[in-house]
Amino acid sequence: MNVAQLCSRSTVSVRKTDEVVTAARLMREHHVGYIVVIEPDFAGSTVRPIGVLTDRDIVVGIIARERDPRSLLVGDIMTENPAVLNQFDSIAAAVQEMRRIGVRRMPVVGSLGELIGVLSLDDILDVLAGELQNLAGAVRKERRIESDLRP
Repeated sequence: MNVAQLCSRSTVSVRKTDEVVTAARLMREHHVGYIVVIEPDFAGSTVRPIGVLTDRDIVVGIIARERDPRSLLVGDIMTENPAVLNQFDSIAAAVQEMRRIGVRRMPVVGSLGELIGVLSLDDILDVLAGELQNLAGAVRKERRIESDLRP
C-alpha cells in the first residue's frame, strides 16, 4: 500500500492571498485543523501545494501575540514550501518522514507536483488498527481450530 491509496483526497485549501479569517472559517466548517495553501500550476490544469496552515499557527502565531487576524493574509503566517509525500511513497516511509520532521499531516503530490490529497497519522492508525484486528482474529481462529481437532 502506498500513500496515494490511503490519503484523504477531499482536502480543504486556500490561496496565500486569502484572509486568515477565511481560512479559520473553512477550518471550522470542515472540522479540520490543517489547510493546504495552493496555487495553480503553469498550465492551470492542476494545483500544487505551496504552504500549509494549521489551527495552531493561527492560535500561537496570531491570537497569542494579540495580533488582529483580520489584518493578515494566509501568506503572512503559512508554513512555506512544506515537506510533501510522493504518491508512491510507502506508508513506512511516510511515517518515518512525519516522525523526522515532527508533523501529523502531510500533503501528497503526484509526479508533476500536483496536489493529490493529505495523509494524516489518523489515516495510518485506522489501517494499522484494522490489520492488528485481522492478526488477532487469525490467532483466535487458529486456537479454535486446534481445540476442535484435539478435544
